[in-house]
Amino acid sequence: MDNPLLPDQHWLGCVVPKRHARRAVTRNLLKRQIRSAMARHAARLAPGIWLVRLKAPYPRAEFASAASDALRGAARAELEQLFERAAA
Repeated sequence: MDNPLLPDQHWLGCVVPKRHARRAVTRNLLKRQIRSAMARHAARLAPGIWLVRLKAPYPRAEFASAASDALRGAARAELEQLFERAAA
């Protein structure tokens, strides 16, 4: 029996705490990366409510620029791993 409380499509929530990504440009980049990864993997994921939360900071020393290709690549690689695991 279907649960009437769960959606029959994908709902996505993104949580990027300020304590882990201080600059707004970094938080926005990470949220865009999350939405993009969800769009790429949505066909393989079960419909429902999905929440992605950043639980560890991206160190400013390692990623000097908030919109750097290094940060973009690191976020994408980590998200790909997470969504692959969720789809399995």
